[in-house]
Parts: sequence; C-alpha cells; structure tokens
Amino acid sequence: MDVKDLKVLIKMVTETDITEFEMENADEKIVIKRGPTGQIIQMAAPAAMAAPMAMPVMSSAAPAALTAAPAAVPAVDDKYETINSPIVGTFYRKSSPEAPPFVEVGSVVEKGQTVCLVEAMKLFNEIEADFKCKIVEALKADAAPVEFGEPLFKVERL
Repeated sequence: MDVKDLKVLIKMVTETDITEFEMENADEKIVIKRGPTGQIIQMAAPAAMAAPMAMPVMSSAAPAALTAAPAAVPAVDDKYETINSPIVGTFYRKSSPEAPPFVEVGSVVEKGQTVCLVEAMKLFNEIEADFKCKIVEALKADAAPVEFGEPLFKVERL
C-alpha cells in the first residue's frame, strides 16, 4: 500500500466517527486506532521469512506524516516561522542524488508545494508547505537525521 492510500484511510478515520480501522491481506496488515490521545498506526512489513514478525508501533505523531502538510510553528522571531518534521526519519532536500533540491533559499513556495522528503521505515514522505511562504533558511543538511517536531526550514509567511 502506498502513502497516498494511507493518507486516504487516515482522512476517512479522522473525518468520521470511526475509532478503529483494520485491514489485512497476504503482504501487510494495517491498524488505525483513534482515541482521546491521538492516532496509533501499526503496520507489518511484508514477510520475508516464515517466522512471525513483530509489528512496529509508530508514535501518535506518525499520522501527521501521512497528511498533506506539516504544522508550521512560529519561531522565536515573530517575523519567521518554521516548517517542522512531522516524523522521525532522514531529511532529503531532493528526490534523488542527481535531482535539483525541491526548494532553495529565497524560493517562494505555494501552499501544498513539496519542500522536502523525510524517509521513515523505507517510506519517503513528502513534506509540503502549509501556506504560501518564502524560504529564508534551510536548517538541516541533506541526508541528516531529524526528530519529530524538529525545524527543517525557516520561512517568511507571504
């Protein structure tokens, strides 16, 4: 199942009264639970061996990676805000080593435009701008590890 399908499932759960969704096929099992503390997603990777595999549990912040845009949080300077990582993973400024970066310092970014990728559990999650803005500073180097909520870009809202 790809990220877009997961986004649709999470959106369905969050926009309805559904509190739990479970889907299983021969290759993967997906469980989405929603409660007062947030959502928990459990996924098992395709089985490579006959032995049973433990299902990794993603933090309640993981669904943010599957939604369209990360939260932008005001920085210390009121003039600038930051685009933060919605998940733990590896930060990439470009889609491949040969490709140009998604954005450069000084670039004007439209709402919903991809600004970078964060790889988590072999999935590349597109991080998009929540609003129209100008990139003031890239706060992470390409292929750097990032934590949940860690600022990736300093931006000026337009």
